[in-house]
Amino acid sequence: MLDQSLYFLEDLAVGMTATFEKTVSEADVVEFAGISGDNNPLHLDADYAAGTMFGERIAHGMLTASLISAVIATRLPGNGTIYLSQSLRFRAPVLLGQSVAATVEVTDIHLTRRRVTLACKCIVSGKVVLDGEALVMVPSRDASA
Repeated sequence: MLDQSLYFLEDLAVGMTATFEKTVSEADVVEFAGISGDNNPLHLDADYAAGTMFGERIAHGMLTASLISAVIATRLPGNGTIYLSQSLRFRAPVLLGQSVAATVEVTDIHLTRRRVTLACKCIVSGKVVLDGEALVMVPSRDASA
């Protein structure tokens, strides 16, 4: 289970970062295919994947992206955060068995609208495999805000 954190809007500052790391397993890929309905043989069939430009099975891009959601929901900003938008650029594949470090960084805070902009990236062995930007709504200590 992930550590559950909560930063209220008033606790945040530009430059704050948080990371969640996970090794992508066979079970993760199979379960994600079942949940999402994305049964592309590139993810599930070793023989098929061997004939592609990757030469082996790769994790779903959205499985990798979902690790960003884990950071946002449980680390920074944390509990009660609501996703408003997310842009993604897939830079490189994630292979089964690789460890992915998903990191978010606060880049802008919109106090009156309770919005926070986050730079997002996923890194495998020092290489950015995915990056983008999220806009989230963050709980305020002042419930009327």
